[in-house]
Amino acid sequence: MNIRHRMPVKMLPLLIAVCLFGFASAVADEVSRAAMLSNTCAGCHGTGGISPGTIPTIDCRSADTIVKTLMDFRDGKVFSTVMGRHIKGYTDEEIKQVAGYFAANCGTKGK
Repeated sequence: MNIRHRMPVKMLPLLIAVCLFGFASAVADEVSRAAMLSNTCAGCHGTGGISPGTIPTIDCRSADTIVKTLMDFRDGKVFSTVMGRHIKGYTDEEIKQVAGYFAANCGTKGK
């Protein structure tokens, strides 16, 4: 007995929509993760990385500069009273996400 199972044609748009939603959700999750990680910087560096005081502004710094600086703090190459302790919990990938977020959103936040 040869039984062929075929999806009804009316189900095809639903299948396409589910696939596209899954792709869009994956992209949104990555963006929201970078934004979430970068939000922890606001307490000291200001909303969007634009510092209201003497702590350095990190908005519009290049991703490479931010990555190097954060890894130097984390690895103890640069002394700090706060940053070294704060950044110790971040992986290389999380540091890259934060750096990419501030570099890519230059001047668009905190206004």
